[in-house]
Amino acid sequence: MTTENPYQLLVFDWDGTLMDSVARIVACMQSTIEVLGATPLPAQRLRDVIGLGMREAILQLYPDADEALFQAFNQAYRERFLFIDDTPAPLFAGVPELLDDLLDQGYWCAVATGKSRVGLDRVLDETGLGPRFLTTRCADETLSKPHPQMLQTIMDELGIMPEQTLMIGDSTHDLLMARNAGTDALGVTSGVHSARELQPHAPKGLLDGVAQLPDWLGCRRHAWSSSG
Repeated sequence: MTTENPYQLLVFDWDGTLMDSVARIVACMQSTIEVLGATPLPAQRLRDVIGLGMREAILQLYPDADEALFQAFNQAYRERFLFIDDTPAPLFAGVPELLDDLLDQGYWCAVATGKSRVGLDRVLDETGLGPRFLTTRCADETLSKPHPQMLQTIMDELGIMPEQTLMIGDSTHDLLMARNAGTDALGVTSGVHSARELQPHAPKGLLDGVAQLPDWLGCRRHAWSSSG
């Protein structure tokens, strides 16, 4: 880490941060709840659990859920998200170019997501973004956000310290995970949670969308250089 580049590693959440997929996730959850005959829930309740691992999300929605419900929900949701639901879920505008620009500037990029490994590998392949990331972690490989394990294993693998790491995400789960891991965090309001919901968790900044990240990083570099 230098004063010109305080962060070496940029760790991105996926849904709601790099991909505009919140509407599709909610639609798939609503369809899953309907087909299983579970108690219907408001869309905002469903949005609030996006970013958690599937088991943690289900237990927040249905605290009395047993293993049978978890297995049925997990299977039905996966079928809908991967094969049935056709709600658009595009990358946010300019994401490939953003990542290329960051790599050209010398940043390392990674992903920490509540998606399953199967789900993340599928979208990395479909979007062609896989080669842009040095490593990725999914909720079915570590403890769920906001536990720090996801970020910690990424930093351990890459040999990066917490003070060199910036977590970028759209949910309070992302910001809490960063705080628990001892890293800085940057909130984006393009996905699950609003600026009002993100602000209490002390992000270093709030962006309307991830496309604003290079400008924010440029300002940070200038500030560090001036202070040095």
